[in-house]
Amino acid sequence: MIGTKSSKRTLTTSVVVLTSALTAALSGCGSSDDSGSDPLKGDTAKGGTVVVGSQNFSESILLGDIYGEAMKAKGVKIQYKPNIGSRETTYGLIKNGSITVLPEYNGSLLAYLDKTAKPKTVAEASKAIGAKLDPKLELLQPSKAEDKDAVAVNAGTAKKYHLTAKSTIGDLKSIAKDNLVVGGSPEFETRYTGLEGIKDLYGVEFKSFKALDAGGPLTTAALKANNVQAGNIFTTDPNIAKNDFLILQDPKQLFSFDNVTPLVYRPGLPKAGVAACNAVSAALDTETLLKLGAQVQNDHKDPLDVAKAWLASKHLV
Repeated sequence: MIGTKSSKRTLTTSVVVLTSALTAALSGCGSSDDSGSDPLKGDTAKGGTVVVGSQNFSESILLGDIYGEAMKAKGVKIQYKPNIGSRETTYGLIKNGSITVLPEYNGSLLAYLDKTAKPKTVAEASKAIGAKLDPKLELLQPSKAEDKDAVAVNAGTAKKYHLTAKSTIGDLKSIAKDNLVVGGSPEFETRYTGLEGIKDLYGVEFKSFKALDAGGPLTTAALKANNVQAGNIFTTDPNIAKNDFLILQDPKQLFSFDNVTPLVYRPGLPKAGVAACNAVSAALDTETLLKLGAQVQNDHKDPLDVAKAWLASKHLV
């Protein structure tokens, strides 16, 4: 459910969110005088509250908790709107100020804003994003933590078609159209950093597409059960090693840089919030992100508890 944080939240696995339900849910998270308002019409938080949003997968929710609790420790008033939806929804919400801070991934965000951009460094990616952002939005300091999209196949498929750790997405070209069903979020079917780009860069087409979730439990379960033979998985997902999924190499860099980077609605974020977010990014790396994600996904710990414990270990709260 999309809503204000409770002490223990259940992570939603559904990937289909009706617009009316989203509007009602987000409105219900606001202060008492904003009930019934449309979150896509600039309903910013009242009383100087910084609204921390997240996309509809567990790592984004965890990151929202990490950045939010770090700001809270510096005296910033925080409200959470977790598990909202995909970038197609969250970008509109942060652009109109309904969200103040959103954990983002620089490469994926840039591909959403400009699919023709091909940055060669993280700095180039940040500059290219800045050129495309709405004037009220700002990208804060990127972290060293990187979580990229990837195409994975299950162990049975890898064995059947002699795929190895050196195999590339392009190696599916002769087999995918007649034999492989691919799964992922509904957006993966139409995004350039999805089936469109896979076809364009590698000439790979699949037998069919199954709409599941954004690298989450539905995709994992479908790969395990062989309901799909290939799937969109995130590279920090602990289920890759746990289930012997094989990540295919991406030599043409369809999925390029993807550093965790806060995207913010600048008019709504005080300097203390900026400093707190940048301090988190300076301390966060890929190994840490993988370990924290495993605590949430494999050990079933509350993301808020995981966030607080890590922040305390880094003296950020």
